[in-house]
Amino acid sequence: MLRIGVFGGVYSNPYALRALLDDAEARGCDELYCLGDLGGFGAECDAVWPLLTEAGVHTIAGNYDIAIGRGDEDCGCGYADERDNHFAQLMYDFTRANTSPAFAAWMRELPGELRREIEGVDVHMVHGSPLVVNDFLWESLDDEELALRVRGDGIHQPAGLLLCTHTGIPWQREVAGTLVVNVGVIGRPANDGRTEGWYAVIELEDGAVRAQLVPLAYDWRAHAASMRAAGLPEPFVETVETGWWTTCLEIVPPAERARGAYHVYREAMPMGFAAAGAGWADAPQPADDGRPVVSLFGTALFPPRLWVYSNFHCNLACDYCVVASSPRARRRELPAWRFRSLVDEALREGFTELYLTGGEPFVHPEIVEMIEYACDRMTTVVLTNAMLFTGRRRAELARLAGRSTLTLQSSIDGACAATHDRWRGAGSWAKAMDGLRYAAGLGLPLRVAMTETPDNRGEVEELRGALAGLGIAGEDFAVRPLVQRGFAAEAGAAGAMQVSDAVMVPELTITADGAHWHPVGGDLESSPDFLVARGEVSLAEAKRRVVERFLTLRQADGSLPEAFHCAV
Repeated sequence: MLRIGVFGGVYSNPYALRALLDDAEARGCDELYCLGDLGGFGAECDAVWPLLTEAGVHTIAGNYDIAIGRGDEDCGCGYADERDNHFAQLMYDFTRANTSPAFAAWMRELPGELRREIEGVDVHMVHGSPLVVNDFLWESLDDEELALRVRGDGIHQPAGLLLCTHTGIPWQREVAGTLVVNVGVIGRPANDGRTEGWYAVIELEDGAVRAQLVPLAYDWRAHAASMRAAGLPEPFVETVETGWWTTCLEIVPPAERARGAYHVYREAMPMGFAAAGAGWADAPQPADDGRPVVSLFGTALFPPRLWVYSNFHCNLACDYCVVASSPRARRRELPAWRFRSLVDEALREGFTELYLTGGEPFVHPEIVEMIEYACDRMTTVVLTNAMLFTGRRRAELARLAGRSTLTLQSSIDGACAATHDRWRGAGSWAKAMDGLRYAAGLGLPLRVAMTETPDNRGEVEELRGALAGLGIAGEDFAVRPLVQRGFAAEAGAAGAMQVSDAVMVPELTITADGAHWHPVGGDLESSPDFLVARGEVSLAEAKRRVVERFLTLRQADGSLPEAFHCAV
């Protein structure tokens, strides 16, 4: 058996290269191969050269080495976005100015690839792909796309083992009879929140291959200090110290980018959102912390607001209900223990608001205990039709009085019973107004949203005046459009607006069925396109999937979704 160590992306990081040489020796590697990109990112350009030669590392040229060797004006990294290229140029200019002519001349003589038979295995080593040196072989490429790259020029037979780097993120997969191993890079982290780099240890014997991706610990503090002392931009240093990429993000596909801490360039963030006739206080804009990039979560693009459907059955069957709730709706109820775990997880994941909705939450037998648990820990809004504040529930509601973190939000769809009841059922307006008066008497903060229908468009100001008498005024009252989902879609409600994940900012929503893009799509039957993950899934994973889908949708035409808000 022959064991080889294969690595890429040294990136002017002698600290990682020394650690690699020691680690590979300890793992019994018989030979070492470097797949290129010796410079860039780090500060000590010439320091890696003697380490490679003294250790007898077989080295091929990456795009950086070709560019430095020829004296090109840019690195030829393969970026398409001007912001990616801006940061790439900063590093390339530094590397070019700090690489000796002798080292550049040595790089000029490096081969562009290696192909040889090792222990009965046809091994092909490249920097990017067999097609081109700066091709990005991402893990998220499907098998068909990957197979095209594995086949290369179509003239030579694909190898049994293809080794590559360039993307900076390690992975391995067998495609069309070829084991493809992206060995990662050692010179900077893999956008995984770890300070280690990565390389591969390959075992070959009698035509068989086994590949192991290995994390490489090194003195990253010394490397960061070296970069800072050289005056390199702070975002590059931060990546070394935190393990998260802060530059050159637009080239990264949605699946890989969603796993990172940062997702878009700050300058690409819109200043705010508006949806005609509906809205609430804007989500906080990201603080200007000096980074060129931001996370989507916690911004206007992905507010830190968690929606939870306690249940879907309801005492009403409103004609426009977006999630088709009714007394006969399929029973989907979150048990109290599951709700409590969601609240705890929401706090850990950085959510700042919880919106509890249904169905009608107050038909849930444990709803008051659930509300108490939530509002003792975070800002909580409960969406209710306010019609069930009678009997036992009336007394239980009084337990919630005096909680500053709790708000009740209800829907009143007209200034009189006739307008409201036409969509919500006979007698519902009077009962809802009675419920609001009782809650107001308890001192509970209240909000009201009016869903605009063909019948109530002329009653907005009259309703606004009536609600002011209950202390509901200003931003605590809003008008929202009718949405063609759920019952409204079935009824073909006139004027109802079409919505989809492509035109809506995500607001993570949890139901008994799974995680959803937005609360208007919380019903699996009528809005399967809004499903993010089926069944119980962690909020961390649900957030990642939302970000991935958002980036995919955004990249389709370069635009960003608009905000549609269900609450005040």
